[in-house]
Amino acid sequence: MDPPVILVIPCYNEATRLPVSKFTAFAYTRPAVRFLFVDDGSTDRTWRVLEGLHQDDPQHFALCHLAENSGKAEAVRQGVLRAFEANPVYVGYWDADLATPLETLVAFCELLSARPDLEMVFGARVQLLGRVIERRALRHYCGRVFATAASLTLGLRIYDTQCGAKLFRASPAIQALFHSPFATRWLIDVELLARLIRARQGTALPAAEEVIYEFPLPEWHDVAGSKVKAWDFATGMYGLVRIRWQYFTRGHEHPTKSRRKTGRCIRRRCRGK
Repeated sequence: MDPPVILVIPCYNEATRLPVSKFTAFAYTRPAVRFLFVDDGSTDRTWRVLEGLHQDDPQHFALCHLAENSGKAEAVRQGVLRAFEANPVYVGYWDADLATPLETLVAFCELLSARPDLEMVFGARVQLLGRVIERRALRHYCGRVFATAASLTLGLRIYDTQCGAKLFRASPAIQALFHSPFATRWLIDVELLARLIRARQGTALPAAEEVIYEFPLPEWHDVAGSKVKAWDFATGMYGLVRIRWQYFTRGHEHPTKSRRKTGRCIRRRCRGK
């Protein structure tokens, strides 16, 4: 029997991009995998599309709605915390456009099952012969510059922080990384690693580089309509500076001080468990 898995899918204005048929087909073949879609204050028909999924198959598709657009980091955080309530074996998050095919999740689960020393599996978009990694040239080169900067910021030799395919072993240590709101709206991947590194410093726990596995994806496609724009590169670089300062320079300060609206003004409703 496959281990119970809950995959959080953050959504913002994905009504025309959400590949509903691919989600339903995968859920049919992998009944142990459940999806939690988090609508991050969408202004289009996203919520209606998600409601249709939930009504057709409430066992595999649960919903959570954030009344205000708060960014990917908060959407994922809210979803992961809710996912932990169902006591899964593995929990993760995946981009709604399925640029990384869902079939890759099976390999992630098998890896965590075979390697009890691992706590995280990150998808990595490595352009190797025999693999299909389709990415626009500008995004690829900007991504490589950003990845190098993120690696230097963290002091961690990681190749691809921003690929939207992540899976974690559902443990109290991993859950603790999501307890407080993130300081940035989009750089949840980098900030999670910063929290992991800080949490392990001065302890007997394995270091971050010992519990993370970067999985070279066999397939990844650059889906049209991405929310990532050219100017987000500059915003991301500024975000790295904030992360460096917050977690490694002045010490970790509770992020809610810089994001007071989070958790106080956002009203949310969730369906399904």
